[in-house]
Amino acid sequence: MRVLGVDCGSLSTGYGIVENDGRQHRLLTYGAIRMAAREEFSRRLLKIHDTLQKLIEEYHPHEVAVEDQFYFTNFKSVLKLGQVKGVVLLAAARAGLPVTEYSPLEIKSAVTGYGRAEKGQVQVMVKTLLGMSEFPQPHDAADALAIALCHLNTAATRRKTGG
Repeated sequence: MRVLGVDCGSLSTGYGIVENDGRQHRLLTYGAIRMAAREEFSRRLLKIHDTLQKLIEEYHPHEVAVEDQFYFTNFKSVLKLGQVKGVVLLAAARAGLPVTEYSPLEIKSAVTGYGRAEKGQVQVMVKTLLGMSEFPQPHDAADALAIALCHLNTAATRRKTGG
C-alpha cells in the first residue's frame, strides 16, 4: 500500500509518500509546500492543490491520510487550516482516493508508542522507521511522514484483525 500523508498548514504544508509491501516501509518522497505570508490566501490554496495533484499523478498513492486539525483554540487558525484541508480533500477526491483522518494523539501513539511525544521524538522515530540517514526536515514534512506511517500501521492492524 502506498500512502500520501499531508500535514496541513497555511504557510507550509508538509507531504510524505511512504509505501509498505507487507514487510517494510519504503520512503518515496517528502517535502513541504512553502508559501509567503504576503501571498494572497487563495493563491496559496491553489499552490497546495496543484502540488498535491502533481504528487498524486507522479507517485500514484492508494490512499491519503491527514491530521484532524480541529484541536486548536485560535478560531482564525482553525478556519485557515480547514480551508487548506478542504483543498487536500478536493485533490484526493478528484483522484478517487480515500482519505483517513487521525488525531495528533493517534499519530504520535502509532509512530512513537506514546501519544504525548514531543516533535523531536516523532522525528527520531520517523528517521528510524524509514531508515533515513538524516532527520526529515522541515518539521511539516516529518509530521506528514508520521501521518503516512500512522495510516500504514493502522491499516495493517485493521487487516490483521478484520476491522
